[in-house]
Amino acid sequence: MKMTTPIRDFVVSYTEKSPLRLHMPGHKGTSLLGFEKYDITEVTGADSLYEADGIIRESEENASLLFGCPTYYSTEGSSQCIRTMLYLAGLWHKSRHPHGRHRVLTGRNAHKAFLSALALLNIDVVWLTPAEGSSYLSCPITADDVDRALKADEDITAVYLTSPDYLGHMLPIADIAKVCHTRGVLLLVDNAHGAYLKFLPESLHPVDQGADLCCDSAHKTLPVLTGGAYLHISEDAPSFCTDTAKQALSLFGSTSPSYLILQSLDVANAYLADGYAEKLCQLATEVAALRGRLSEHGFTLVGDEPIKLTILAKPYGYRGQELAALLEKNGIVCEFADPDFIVFMLTPEVGVEGLSRLEQVLTAIPRRKAMDECPPPLSRPERVLSARQAILSPAEVLPTEACIGRILATTAVGCPPAVPIVVSGERIDEAMIACFRYYGIETCAVIRED
Repeated sequence: MKMTTPIRDFVVSYTEKSPLRLHMPGHKGTSLLGFEKYDITEVTGADSLYEADGIIRESEENASLLFGCPTYYSTEGSSQCIRTMLYLAGLWHKSRHPHGRHRVLTGRNAHKAFLSALALLNIDVVWLTPAEGSSYLSCPITADDVDRALKADEDITAVYLTSPDYLGHMLPIADIAKVCHTRGVLLLVDNAHGAYLKFLPESLHPVDQGADLCCDSAHKTLPVLTGGAYLHISEDAPSFCTDTAKQALSLFGSTSPSYLILQSLDVANAYLADGYAEKLCQLATEVAALRGRLSEHGFTLVGDEPIKLTILAKPYGYRGQELAALLEKNGIVCEFADPDFIVFMLTPEVGVEGLSRLEQVLTAIPRRKAMDECPPPLSRPERVLSARQAILSPAEVLPTEACIGRILATTAVGCPPAVPIVVSGERIDEAMIACFRYYGIETCAVIRED
């Protein structure tokens, strides 16, 4: 499929004319980092992201053809799309039940952007919690789990899930979607780590599995600049969602979207249309073979995402951070490591040579006696306030050890993994303090009591 690149073509043409730039940005195209000449604003002909009717609209239509559904650009990552999805779900609910309550059912491993959306939109949440012994980064959820929760609470108006999760576990989206649609609720999926799933020999993309709304972080697994993301809306979703999508995105995005990121998303369309599926299929085959060889060598691997590699470190005798440090000494930088796991995000750009280098360095690490240390069990903290009440309350930062009994104000967990252990508005108990200690969290922002 031949794909045009209208945004990139316009910007290149604009720079070649060498205009006197009496508009933003302030660098005026002069080169400090090397790319400034391509960094423009909404000059004549450049279109406007949230009112697109020219080159940006054409480019988004190209992306829509590739993904098989209405697709919209974000230059502020999946976080912007997450807020937009929840906003659209709330508006849809109000259009049908003006005085009804709006609650969202979600897995406990939601990204912290989800929490900020709860606070901004004043949405109540019903948590699905991980099974005992699960990592806080994963929350295995079945269609039966969702069905039971929807039966128990008629105020739930949308289901929000994270799949794949940070460790590479994927949920049965197709089965869950059937339950949601039978119950008359929308299914929203944070697919930040799975933009590539559309291009596998058999698509595993959430929209193709029945999700109504879905976000992808293009920059995580596709050759797109950091911040590039997609909002996808199923053809089967209420038409209200597509009619309102641009206006909704504009509520949570800057009025100065990056044209560097827009060009990156634009050029990615041509890349995806020209042999990417074949490259991806080859990579998935190579990763499956690598996974098998590493298992034979003694490594324990988790997750079922086709091109992510996640090792459970302690059975090999190391903490995840120790393996990460050994790899860095050999010039290999992982995506994420904690006491239990080390995560590698792979794409066709890694190449056969990159996979071979990773295998050589990993298998050269001597195996040690397995460590029997387990992470502290996750508790189910008491919820005292809503996320909105907690996040908007005056707070103070204290050492974690001094926070027993206090109410968490804002989550301070960094990215990666950006998954909070305790949620804003919950009371911190001793079990949570043990988790903070285990994962190296030294301070907490708690609601002031004076």
